[in-house]
Amino acid sequence: MLNIQEPQTQENMPVRTFSEHAFFQLAFRSSFILGAIASILAMIMWLGFLNAWWQLDPTGLTPTVWHLHEMLFGFGATIATGFVLTAVQTWTGRPSIKGTPLIALVSLWLIIRALFIVNSTASVILATVLQSIWWLSIIAVYSHIVLAAKNRRNYLFIPLFSVMALLEMALLISELTIDTAQALHIGRTMVLMFGILMAIVGGRVIPFFTRNGAKLKDVSHPPLLDPLLLVTSLLGTLVFFSHFYISLPLSPAYLMIAAGCLHLAKLGFWQSNKTLGISLLWSLHLAYGALALGLILLGASYFTPLIPFSSGLHVITVGAMGLMILSMMSRVSLGHTGRMLLPKAIMSAAFLLLFVMAVTRALLPAIGLSHFAWQISALGWIIAFAIFVWVYFPVLIAPRQDSFR
Repeated sequence: MLNIQEPQTQENMPVRTFSEHAFFQLAFRSSFILGAIASILAMIMWLGFLNAWWQLDPTGLTPTVWHLHEMLFGFGATIATGFVLTAVQTWTGRPSIKGTPLIALVSLWLIIRALFIVNSTASVILATVLQSIWWLSIIAVYSHIVLAAKNRRNYLFIPLFSVMALLEMALLISELTIDTAQALHIGRTMVLMFGILMAIVGGRVIPFFTRNGAKLKDVSHPPLLDPLLLVTSLLGTLVFFSHFYISLPLSPAYLMIAAGCLHLAKLGFWQSNKTLGISLLWSLHLAYGALALGLILLGASYFTPLIPFSSGLHVITVGAMGLMILSMMSRVSLGHTGRMLLPKAIMSAAFLLLFVMAVTRALLPAIGLSHFAWQISALGWIIAFAIFVWVYFPVLIAPRQDSFR
């Protein structure tokens, strides 16, 4: 089996070429830093839109669709694919993308982000074409690794990434053809797809991390919950997506609430009370709980106007997606660079801040403070991810350490 860590022969050797720099030795390094920075810039621009400090080119994406797109794809998909392209090396024992091919992928990503900031009709069309090439490259690299290794357990990321890519293309084409309502609906469907991705990854790693980190004998849940939850989540996402176009006898509300309750049932087996002193654990448990709560709120929004659909949506995007990504990035950045899994204390503050912002964004609109909720939650996100960049940028550009394995 091939070594799944970065090449040890380069650890104490001078970098001879740009492609040998530590930053390009595994996909998580560049995707974590660039994805975090992209989210900060996107939130700063969103604050600008809200306060009329500046405007986007009106011929491109509308501000709401731009915000949704950049947070889901410029941020979420960037980090998710970087994580999976790193993890697949561990899953299969085969080397993943690095060096010059990774530089090319990163360069393509940077061009795409710049084009979306320009946001003219021409730049969005070109960005859409380049984004499809980016997705095809990600899927091709990942598929080559898992298929060559016959790693059937992880084949599921191939159709999952493919659906995510198709949804992004559909969102962009809808907006370019002036169907903003459909673009927003596709974006909301993408949030549910991210929920499925978080459930798969979180359902695997959180019990494992909890058992090892909290030194527990066993952290597991009944095996039946996994297929039941996957089927319920996939069906709920499909029904939600289809409901926009055709009338169905089954409301997605029941499936969303059922999926949320199944998530809570899984979480109940993971001994969350044993993680309170370990920030890299309680943050993951809190994020998984936010996913469950967000789905339940989404379902409940169909039955009462007191619960806006957007409240449940932002509990998922900020409290689940944002917090799980922030926590996972903190852990992976330490573990995959050979450092002790002991994050700086300020990261605990960042985790808590992000969760409080999710609660703020969900609750304040119900008492007529929508604009304030948008502003304060965006500012909190910026601070939390700026802390991550400040703490981990030196780690992610430095060579792997040999002192801890």
